[in-house]
Amino acid sequence: MQDHYNLIYREEEREMIPQCLDQGVAVLPWSPLARGLLAGSRTRAGEQRTTRAGSDPFLDSLYHHPADFDVVEQVAEVAAGRGVPPAQVALAWLLHKPGVTAPIVGATRLSHLQDALAAEHLTLSEEEMRRLEEPYVPHPVLGHS
Repeated sequence: MQDHYNLIYREEEREMIPQCLDQGVAVLPWSPLARGLLAGSRTRAGEQRTTRAGSDPFLDSLYHHPADFDVVEQVAEVAAGRGVPPAQVALAWLLHKPGVTAPIVGATRLSHLQDALAAEHLTLSEEEMRRLEEPYVPHPVLGHS
């Protein structure tokens, strides 16, 4: 199943992922980096650090809650503690989740692919997983038409 699932949007954990696990269906999350937000493309203050961050209205429709940046900041802290880019931590978190077989990643640079590959080898501790998940707040269902 291709579902909208990442550290900022975890509503799939309520029904769809348990259903997939029960039925033996693989989970292939789209937007695993929240359209770049989890990789640091935007700041809480509104700074847009990439071209896409300044030209992606769909990002604004999905991720606009102030608490979303609490998650982004937690990812950055865990990544800094590990000495790796935030994208690796966000992807590693997904790969630690039951049922997730592979996130659907987009890449415009070689470093994007390198982060995706490195995430497979990054083992997060239970404490790091807790820290990453702690600031999450429920969202309305998003990303479906």
